[in-house]
Amino acid sequence: MARTAPSAPPKLGLRERKKIQTRRAIRGAAHRLFEEQGYDATPVDQIAEAADVSPSTVFRYFPTKEDIVLTDEYDPFVVAALRERPLDEPPVTSLRHALVGLMHQYADDGREEMLARLRLIRQVPALRARMGESLAGTGELLGEVLAERSGRAPDDFEVRVVVAAVLGALREAIFFWFEDGRAEDGRGNDGGVDDGRLEDMEKRIDRALEVLARGLTL
Repeated sequence: MARTAPSAPPKLGLRERKKIQTRRAIRGAAHRLFEEQGYDATPVDQIAEAADVSPSTVFRYFPTKEDIVLTDEYDPFVVAALRERPLDEPPVTSLRHALVGLMHQYADDGREEMLARLRLIRQVPALRARMGESLAGTGELLGEVLAERSGRAPDDFEVRVVVAAVLGALREAIFFWFEDGRAEDGRGNDGGVDDGRLEDMEKRIDRALEVLARGLTL
């Protein structure tokens, strides 16, 4: 099969690396405070103080408090993985391999942050409500790469439909995983998020994308 040339995220300059370090410092401080005193009880000015930055700096990197939890630096890795898939592979299959492969890597390299993020998303309705907006940026990047691979424009209707279907499948897989955890708890609570539950979520996402790849048959 023909492949695109192997691609990796572009090498970052000093300024961009410092931005990433600042974002990670803010996220790390926020997660520690959320764990200690709860999401709703933690104002942005406390996060800024713990990260040794100003509140305006926090908002420059994260427009809302929800974005501190929901954003990361992994989109370039998804794009690179997608560009390495065979050019004649169906787009949903390519996206499935790229996204699930990244999930495995992320689970290995950033398991604690992933678990903390998922615990918060399970517990805080505002985070679940914000998820769709957070995924929109990822959707734009995926659309650009699919357009590049197929020779279409990024705003092509069919490209947008494919991306929207994939993002919808991801969102539904995560929400189903939330609901399944509450059912297992037996009392309608959010329950815990541990390594076993994280693996369950990975399987749900893979299955959701497989449903799309096979053509939405039942």
